[in-house]
Amino acid sequence: MTTHIGPHPTRRLILQGAVTVALIGLGNLPFAPARAAANDKYPEEAFKQKSEADAIKALYGKTAEPSDKVKLDAPEIAENGAVVPVSVTTTLDKVTSISFFVAENPNALAASYKIPDGTMPVVANRLKMAKTTNVVAIVEADGKLFSATKEVKVTVGGCGG
Repeated sequence: MTTHIGPHPTRRLILQGAVTVALIGLGNLPFAPARAAANDKYPEEAFKQKSEADAIKALYGKTAEPSDKVKLDAPEIAENGAVVPVSVTTTLDKVTSISFFVAENPNALAASYKIPDGTMPVVANRLKMAKTTNVVAIVEADGKLFSATKEVKVTVGGCGG
């Protein structure tokens, strides 16, 4: 009679096979290194701008037109300016970027997202807001800029204010 210590030999073989299959399966996943195109570099200058207009110009080089196809969801009153929930959805086609601007913050550009082709153009975030001001969402679609604006009243500032 043989005494087995540890898993049964058949069970060990099954476990080894499962691990091998799992590792082989990982080989099918797209682990391609991320490559940034020349125009996809970090928009450092845009994030440094104090005014909303300067930040938009630095980021996009043009102005946006208001559109009812851009839906900006933000609270009317934010109890805490350190965590103001905002989201943007749009029905526009060929969206390539979505950005949030907070006019009265020390730096106007709060967030900017590149939207890959085929991705649903929906972005949600929590922004810091220094005080009551407008939040502007800009959607770049088919080479044009479209915007939506909403005033958010801040009761306790989130940027040291």
